[in-house]
Amino acid sequence: MIENKEIAISLELQQLINADMAWNYGVIPAKVDADTIQFYISQETDQEFIQDDLEILMGKSVEFIQLDHIEFRKNLGKYYRRSGNNTEKKVSTHQGDKDDFLLQIIHEARGIGSSDIHIEIYEEVARVRIRIDGHLVEKYKLEKEEYPEIVNKVKIKSNLDITEKRLPQDGRLSFAEFDVRVSILPTLHGEKIVLRILSRDASQVDLNKLGFEDKEKADYLEGVKQPNGIVLISGPTGSGKTTTLYATLKILNEEKRNIVTVEDPIEYTLKGINQVQLKENIGLTFSSALRSFLRQDPDIIMLGEIRDAETAQMAIRAALTGHLVLSTIHTNSAWGTISRLIDMGVPSYLLAGTINTSVAQRLVRILCTACTKETDLAQIELPKNFRDKGLTKHHVPVGCENCHYTGYKGRKAIYEVINIDHELSDRIKEEQLKVDTLLKERDIEKISEKAYRLLAEGITSLEEVYALLTNI
Repeated sequence: MIENKEIAISLELQQLINADMAWNYGVIPAKVDADTIQFYISQETDQEFIQDDLEILMGKSVEFIQLDHIEFRKNLGKYYRRSGNNTEKKVSTHQGDKDDFLLQIIHEARGIGSSDIHIEIYEEVARVRIRIDGHLVEKYKLEKEEYPEIVNKVKIKSNLDITEKRLPQDGRLSFAEFDVRVSILPTLHGEKIVLRILSRDASQVDLNKLGFEDKEKADYLEGVKQPNGIVLISGPTGSGKTTTLYATLKILNEEKRNIVTVEDPIEYTLKGINQVQLKENIGLTFSSALRSFLRQDPDIIMLGEIRDAETAQMAIRAALTGHLVLSTIHTNSAWGTISRLIDMGVPSYLLAGTINTSVAQRLVRILCTACTKETDLAQIELPKNFRDKGLTKHHVPVGCENCHYTGYKGRKAIYEVINIDHELSDRIKEEQLKVDTLLKERDIEKISEKAYRLLAEGITSLEEVYALLTNI
C-alpha cells in the first residue's frame, strides 16, 4: 500500500473513464499499456468484487495499486468531481415539472454565489455546469432526450423564438430580487444555454469590503472625488472591474449630482442613478450614448467599457468639459492603460491633462483551508523570468466536499492604484512611459508583487498566480 501519496495523472488517463464509473467502482486510472490497465484504489476496496467488471468494461487485464483511504478519496475528488452525497447526479426532468428543475438550478447557483450556469449537449450526454469562484464545476448530467424540452422552456420564459434553431438568441428572465441574462448558441449537437445571474440589489457592494489596502483606497478615493477627469479600471474579463465601479458610484451618489451610466449589461440597479442599457443593434453604442449624455447636464458619467478609439475620444472630451468619467479598459497593468489610450489615438497632451487615476485589478482564488496541503517548491515550477526570492514551500489545492472538490473557496481582489500627479503627467505629455523608478518611489506595489505575497503566505497557489509572477 502507498501511504500519503498525492498522485498525478495525465488528462489522457483521466479520460479513460468518466466520473460515474470512477465513483461507482472507486478507481482512478494509474497506467495503461497494450494489455493491462492499472488503477489506484482505496485500501478498503474489495478488489475481487470489482475486478471482473472492470476487465469486461475496459477489455484489458486489470491490476490495482492501493492507497490510504483518506488520500484516495482526496485524489478521487480532485480528478473526478461529483455532486450530492456519494455520486455525480444524473437527473431526469420527468421527476418533476421542467419549471421546477430550471428554477432549482438557477436558485442553487445563486445560493452559492455563482455568476453563470452552462447547460450544454454533446453527442451522448447533456450536462449542467455552474461557475464557482470563476471556474466551471459540473453539477448534473441530463437525459439527452429531454434536453430539447429544457431549451424550449428557457426560450418560452425569456420570450425567444422556439422555432429558431440556427441563429444565436439573447433574452432575459426576471425574478423578484435578480435577473438572468439568457444566451443561446447553436452548436454541433444542439443549442447551448448560458444563464448569467445579475443581481438587482447593489446594497451589498461596499468599497470597504472589496480588498483595497488602506493606502490604495485613499489614493483611489482621491481620484474619484475630483470634480472632473477620468478614472480607469483595467483587468481581464471577470476580474471584478464593474463591481468596483458600482461601489464607487454608491459613494458618489448624492442628491446634488446628476449621474448617468451606459452598461452592457446592467448588473445592478442603483436608486438615484440614470442607467442606460447598451443596444448596439439599433445604434446605441458607448460612443453614441456618451454623445447624448453630454446634452443631459451630467456631473458624473460611467461607461461600462472603453472599447474603441471613438469612445476614448468622447471620454476625453467629456472630461475636458468638466465631467468626471469612470470606465474600464482591457490592459495588463495600471500604467499600461496610458500606452493603450495613446495607441487608440488619444493625444498624449490631452490624456496628461485629463486622467486622474489608473487602477489594475485581478481576482485570485483562495485555497480551501479544510484541504490545502503544504509541499516543497521546486524552482523549475516557477516562471522563467521570476526572480528567486528564496521561497522553498508553497500550498497546493487538494479538493474536498467543503470546496466542491476544486481546492479553492472564495476569491480575493488585488489592486494596483496609480494617481497621476504633476510629474507623471509630464511624462505622459512627453510620451516618456518608462516610470518604474517613479512608481517605486511612491510605494506603488505591482499586481505581481501582491500575487507573490499571497503565494508566500499560503493564501493561494502557484497555479492560480503563475501568470502574474512576472517582473517580480
